[in-house]
Amino acid sequence: MPELPEVETTVAGLRAVLDGEVIVRAEPRRADLRWPLPVDLRQRLTGARVTGLGRRAKYGLIHTDRDDVLIFHLGMSGHWRIDPAEIGKHDHFILETGAGRVVALNDHRRFGSLDIVRSDELAHFRHFVAMGPEPLADDFDAKVLHLALKGRKAPIKALLLNQSVVAGLGNIYVCEALHMAGISPVTPASAISKPRIERLVQAIKEVLAAAIRAGGSTLRDFVAPDGELGYFAKDWLVYGREGLVCRCGAIVQRRVDSGRSTFYCPKCQR
Repeated sequence: MPELPEVETTVAGLRAVLDGEVIVRAEPRRADLRWPLPVDLRQRLTGARVTGLGRRAKYGLIHTDRDDVLIFHLGMSGHWRIDPAEIGKHDHFILETGAGRVVALNDHRRFGSLDIVRSDELAHFRHFVAMGPEPLADDFDAKVLHLALKGRKAPIKALLLNQSVVAGLGNIYVCEALHMAGISPVTPASAISKPRIERLVQAIKEVLAAAIRAGGSTLRDFVAPDGELGYFAKDWLVYGREGLVCRCGAIVQRRVDSGRSTFYCPKCQR
């Protein structure tokens, strides 16, 4: 599933094509993806000018001058295609600009979603209400994370994946950040000292920033809107490296927690 860096990469690609442009065609090509599409999607977008693009957690945001925000989630296999040579059967939603550019949301598994809300209702969108802070925001720091973890005995990895603690973190980048910070994924959150939390926050920001610079990680079907694959996978230190040698010389191990693989180094991470 595309994680935060992949969504950020997607938004950047769409921004280059859509920002400031008038949408002359908004064409839903089916009635639903993971959930039914808004019935007024075509009406609310056709003729609107895109005023900005952004991201909240793993959701992309397309703002318009009608004070509407198109919210998209890529699901398991979704990606936007820019100026496709032809529209395929898995291109389920089309946007065309007055400049003649076309973007198509392609999602053959249909686990993605599209919603549209008023700008002043964005914070109350059903998936955003209980979300924690953005990990790349300036106000996400050790103090904020320490407060969120205080008194919680659950394993640190499970809490970092909890979207109410911090928004947008997924399995790959949590594994990598915990390794960078030298923290075992099974350590009870409340047992982590403030200095180690400071290292963890720094590691989270660093690994996400590096992944964004690399265009994300290539997992199954993810590609950026321009068709490029993400290259951060070549820099993984532990994720997907079970049985391989860590940079410290120990062997990377894998465990399964709540159905998810956790990769870690038993020597580096305590």
